Amino acid sequence: MKTLFSNKKNFDKYLNIFLENRKKKIQSNTVSVSKIIKDVKKKGDFALLKYEKRYNKNQTITPSKKQILNSISRLDTKVKNAIDVAYKRIFKFHSLQKFQDITYVDKFKNKIDYKYLPIQSVAVYVPGSRVSYPSSLLMNAIPALVAGVQRIVLINPAYKGIQDPAVLYAARKCKINEIYSIGGPSAIAALAYGTKKIKKVDKIVGPGNAYVAAAKKEVFGDVGVEGMTAGPSEILIVCDKSSNPEWVASDLIGQAEHDELAQCILISKEIKIIERVKIEISKQLKTIPRSDIAKKSLLNNGILIYANSDKKILEIINKIAPEHLELNIKNYKPYLTKIKNSGSICLGKYAIMAMTDYNVGSNHILPTNSTARYSSGISVNEFCKRISYINLSKKGIESLGPSVITLANYEGLVGHAQSVKKRIRRK
Repeated sequence: MKTLFSNKKNFDKYLNIFLENRKKKIQSNTVSVSKIIKDVKKKGDFALLKYEKRYNKNQTITPSKKQILNSISRLDTKVKNAIDVAYKRIFKFHSLQKFQDITYVDKFKNKIDYKYLPIQSVAVYVPGSRVSYPSSLLMNAIPALVAGVQRIVLINPAYKGIQDPAVLYAARKCKINEIYSIGGPSAIAALAYGTKKIKKVDKIVGPGNAYVAAAKKEVFGDVGVEGMTAGPSEILIVCDKSSNPEWVASDLIGQAEHDELAQCILISKEIKIIERVKIEISKQLKTIPRSDIAKKSLLNNGILIYANSDKKILEIINKIAPEHLELNIKNYKPYLTKIKNSGSICLGKYAIMAMTDYNVGSNHILPTNSTARYSSGISVNEFCKRISYINLSKKGIESLGPSVITLANYEGLVGHAQSVKKRIRRK
């Protein structure tokens, strides 16, 4: 992994190049997305099945109830219990994210209500094929359940007709009955525009690779998507001389094994710790099944940064705006009020990304690619829309109307002014 020194003259320039190069890699993988979306939009199920056969060796897009039940029955009881624990904790935490309707009545007896309503239909994209992420289903579907969404659809590609039993069990736990064995940009297109077999939805959520992220951006406007980019994963770890290099290395590798485009960054004021973490990474990479993926991620999108001050560390954090931030340092409290940009922040040596990915209760669908500068992770609010209800009294329009007429005429909107004027009692 490359090491950058923040006290060197061209540090900011090299850091910018590093961040921009990854963005280009993500964008370069999206060239064929538009073509696939147009194909599915035009040819529907025929195109959808064509892409499933090509990429996932599937012969159908809808698993039967029997297939689902048989698959779940083979799932290890320990895995079921782990999903049950995660479900309970995630549901509890998200149930606390209560939204409150607002009612306001002024002195003229004008009344304004502001009410939260659930979105009617949502598709949850869960990466599949040769990987399994039941945790991602829980993180997306549970907030939708809490919000009151009536129709929740699961998009989860099988491989050679076999869908992951843990994902299917998590779907049953979340009361999801509409399941499609599809993935990639073609799946996003199908749920955005609908086919003969699949009814379109109002919103699509869920993490995916660069192709899926690009497809969601392309269909946005015709269908809703999260208010953030959930692309290839990221972690930034701050450590000091109290940190355990073995633990820190494992945290970086844990993120790197997600995807070759995953971004792993370590920052410290202790050069010795950086070197020891580097050695540990080399050792630990030999022990994990997805070492090839993790190695490519760390070599191409990983970086070690020596910073000579807390001020510089905070500056770098806010600039990168990481998806996951771990403050693996003895005294993290002075940092907290100064960190403005991050999807989530783990505090201390025991609060780690790997735990938040599963059953702590907070959500792991978080903004990536520096979008934490202006967006947040998935919450119950993601699955609600807000409507204003306005009831004006006769006295209210007569009292407020003249100033509206003045502003409307100033803006050249005479029709607006006349609409108000006709309702004001003539004296």
